[in-house]
Amino acid sequence: MVFKWSTFQHFSQTLTGFPPPIELCYHSSMSMIVLVRHGENDWVKKNRLAGWIPGVHLNENGHRQAAEAAQRLADLPIKAVYSSPVTRCVETAVYMANQHHLDIIERDDLGEVRYGKWEGKKIKKLARKKSWHAVQHTPSRFQFPQGESLHEVQFRAVQALEQISKQHQKETVVVVSHADLIKMVLAHYLGVHLDLFQRIVVSPASISVLALLDNGMVRVLRVNDSGSLQAPSPPKEKAKDEEE
Repeated sequence: MVFKWSTFQHFSQTLTGFPPPIELCYHSSMSMIVLVRHGENDWVKKNRLAGWIPGVHLNENGHRQAAEAAQRLADLPIKAVYSSPVTRCVETAVYMANQHHLDIIERDDLGEVRYGKWEGKKIKKLARKKSWHAVQHTPSRFQFPQGESLHEVQFRAVQALEQISKQHQKETVVVVSHADLIKMVLAHYLGVHLDLFQRIVVSPASISVLALLDNGMVRVLRVNDSGSLQAPSPPKEKAKDEEE
């Protein structure tokens, strides 16, 4: 996959005027996973399911969104950047990886839903199908024709994040993926049934943050965020009279 560095450099250098970053509060023993949805592409504007179709690139606005997302994460101590192997996600991840001088680690289990026969179709036409009701209201029971079930997608995505958190204990990593996958992951960690995952909104290039403790505790720190973030301040040392 070939990317023009000049494109990424152009959008990265034209960003100014961000509000002061908001400090993330989390325990020092947590793994922090920053979930980033890919930027806009023309298939989203046309309301079509791009799925795994190759060659669906970020449009100009999508590049700008990705550059802005990378800038919002600039103050975080990011140790790794993971991405869905789908083009629009890798193009988004390039901005985060370049910001922190990291390579992109692609994982198929972070990839888009396998829509099967529905891939490439217009959502307007798919919405006329009887099975569309199941996608919207009982997705836990739905499987795309010759594709994945949404339950399978949620399972593989959660397993991927659990593996990543174990590999990066007490570290912060970025995961660039897709709207439905991120929504299903958030639903899982929020304790929300899969049938209700469509209530969660994940906009292009938005940031959601999970903190996973090694003892099993979970904290959802951000959902669909569009502001600047920074790492928490180091813990203050206790005064001697406090210790006594």
